[in-house]
Amino acid sequence: MLRIEGLNTHYGNSHVLHGVDLAVPQGRICALLGRNGVGKSTTLRTVMGLVPPSCGRVLLDGTDIAGWSPHLVARAGVAYVPEGRLIFPDLTVIENIRVAERKPARSWPIPRLLELFPPLAERATNRGGTLSGGEQQMLAIARALVSDPKVLLLDEPSQGLAPLVVRELARVIRLLCAAGVTILLIEQNMKLAEAVADEMHIMVKGRIVYAASPERFRAEEAQIRTRYLTV
Repeated sequence: MLRIEGLNTHYGNSHVLHGVDLAVPQGRICALLGRNGVGKSTTLRTVMGLVPPSCGRVLLDGTDIAGWSPHLVARAGVAYVPEGRLIFPDLTVIENIRVAERKPARSWPIPRLLELFPPLAERATNRGGTLSGGEQQMLAIARALVSDPKVLLLDEPSQGLAPLVVRELARVIRLLCAAGVTILLIEQNMKLAEAVADEMHIMVKGRIVYAASPERFRAEEAQIRTRYLTV
């Protein structure tokens, strides 16, 4: 579904991504882990067209979308939930979702989204700025889903959330995968990544240096943490 090949990205003279190769098969969840500042978020931003690649390909169903404008990437079927959520604080829950609804959703219409996220149904007329962190994260995901994406990019969705909310988030991510949504997940919370991902990838200095199933990752976790993930 989504395949990244030889992706290089610069911020000015700073070379951030160095030949990234990553495949996310249809209906699967791939987690991308790594220390802060290694290029994980840049990977998602490059896929989404928010940062232009220097070279390389981003294939969506075989079509190279590398360098497309963000609105064209979205129309092609990629949705992005950014770090920090970035909801509109002065819009209601329903208004926040409708901002991203280009046409009536077929797979993820608003009634289905409110069923998926009961707290949003209870607060449908509340302004986004009055929601808790967990509710704002639900809203950010709902806003992405209303575009009926083929691929969902999630950047640090558990950031700042209580453990109980993170467990609910894991349940939702698994439900989305079961419903056919392909997901590329960036996470610092390794327990969440292990709980939901079909494959774990680790990035170091803009390169993918490790890939394994969650089972293999757990077996090697102590060594992997020391080598790639701890400061």
